[in-house]
Amino acid sequence: YSKGCFTGGVALPMDGPTWEVMRPSRNRRWGHPAMIALIEKLSRDAQADGWPGLLVGDISQPRGGPMMTGHASHQIGLDADIWLTPMPRRPLTIAQRETMSATLMVNEKTHLVKDALWTPAHTRLLKRAANYPEVERILVNPGIKKKLCDTVSGDRSWLRKVRPFWGHDYHFHMRIGCQPGSPGCKGQEATPADDGCGKPLAWWFTEEPWRPNKNPDAPKARDLMTMANLPKQCQDVLDAPDAPSLEAVTYHGGSAAAVAVAEPEPSEPAQTISSGNAAMPAAASAFAPTPKIGIPLPRPRPGN
Repeated sequence: YSKGCFTGGVALPMDGPTWEVMRPSRNRRWGHPAMIALIEKLSRDAQADGWPGLLVGDISQPRGGPMMTGHASHQIGLDADIWLTPMPRRPLTIAQRETMSATLMVNEKTHLVKDALWTPAHTRLLKRAANYPEVERILVNPGIKKKLCDTVSGDRSWLRKVRPFWGHDYHFHMRIGCQPGSPGCKGQEATPADDGCGKPLAWWFTEEPWRPNKNPDAPKARDLMTMANLPKQCQDVLDAPDAPSLEAVTYHGGSAAAVAVAEPEPSEPAQTISSGNAAMPAAASAFAPTPKIGIPLPRPRPGN
């Protein structure tokens, strides 16, 4: 999930009756067909539950791999970020999708959910996503996990999939398991059988998780990621020819082709990423540069 790439990726259409893609210039609306199909299904089911529609954040790049900013995971098309802001009634313009601020649901000082913002519809959305059998875990801010633990009654079995983690205060992170035909995919351990509302959650509300990093300038694993760090098959993925068109690899209910293609790069100087001793232009690698605009990004893990 945090060191890889993938072929056969398809793009989530920019618009649907029950979803809209946010931050489209990032070119991160690609995923395994199973993930893209699940996002569409969630958008329909959530609307039936009373959620107006999904604002879809980052999924993955056209051929996966590490991103220039924002994530350590999201590399193999099996992770997706869904905003906790409901889709507005009026369609968003492209400009609005690039600049609209997400709603921060958690108080940064208390690490608790802002009660004025949280609604039963948020709980229903997370429950719907967690109850899909293909979803292995959902990452949320610890404050959101605590809110669920304190308020969910009746069936609480789905709470075991909802895991607290740094950041994730304006979106939730949905992850599905390794898919058939992916022998190189390494799955994660199953989540514990309990609801996760006990001692491990209490740790997040101590001082320890939020201590400042004693060495903030130390290199981090994501800073050192190069082609040499990725599985050797990723070079073949990188060198594979483009699909004939974007439309050919856009998901339409299972009719998309199983090859990914990079969208055109923004007209900026080509960035480079290291591949062993050589460097290649970003345009050749499908690692699209992040636009220089004010956008919310997942916060780095404190103390790491």
